[in-house]
Amino acid sequence: MTHVILITGASRGIGRATARLAGARGWAVGVNFVGNAEAAATTVSEVEAAGGRAVAVRGDVSIEADVVAMFDATRDAFGALDGLVNNAGIVAPSLPLAEIGAERLKRIFDVNVYGAYLCAREAARRLSKGRGGNGGAIVNVSSAASRLGSPLEYVDYAGSKGAIDTLTIGLAKELGPQGVRVNAVRPGLIDTDIHASGGQPDRAAVLGAGTALGRAGTAEEVAEAIVWLLSDASSYVTGALLDVSAGR
Repeated sequence: MTHVILITGASRGIGRATARLAGARGWAVGVNFVGNAEAAATTVSEVEAAGGRAVAVRGDVSIEADVVAMFDATRDAFGALDGLVNNAGIVAPSLPLAEIGAERLKRIFDVNVYGAYLCAREAARRLSKGRGGNGGAIVNVSSAASRLGSPLEYVDYAGSKGAIDTLTIGLAKELGPQGVRVNAVRPGLIDTDIHASGGQPDRAAVLGAGTALGRAGTAEEVAEAIVWLLSDASSYVTGALLDVSAGR
């Protein structure tokens, strides 16, 4: 079965690694990005080189019209959607909550919560069998931060991921009867660019050394979990929060 999936925030990190692995399965991938068209084009090339098909679709997940457009563009390129990887997310420099400004809080929650909910809602509308869809799977990318709290670093980011965990549990119960499975992965200390966005480019390597496995994880390791949850191999799994965090 050819899967058609949309991955938000697929121009780098976990999103790109997931797109590449999906390509190796022969799947068709909508590669969403918000600003870096060159990076998205690289992801598209890597998906195609791996054996899949891909199209770059620009859009800000916190803007409803953009979300609808990115789903439309993926459908127009490859046909009806089979899955969503709800991956787009941002983090900001480490600060205790007392020092975090309102503008930052709003942007974090606009992208990480509102945006994720908009994308999940659009996927629910398109995948649900009762609405003419073929069923499928949604994988939300949460974080180990949702249960650790990220004190003195980014409790705003951690809280946004707590919302993703709750979304996963509730939406799985809504959509199970519609033939749609909903799960989340909760990555731990993964070596991606997001740490540099938070002002600590070596954070994963430094803290990863303290995990049970003694190292940071890779985007590819998280991608393996995501693609499994998208695939028929996980056909009896829904509402799950899968930690990919080396025991942290």
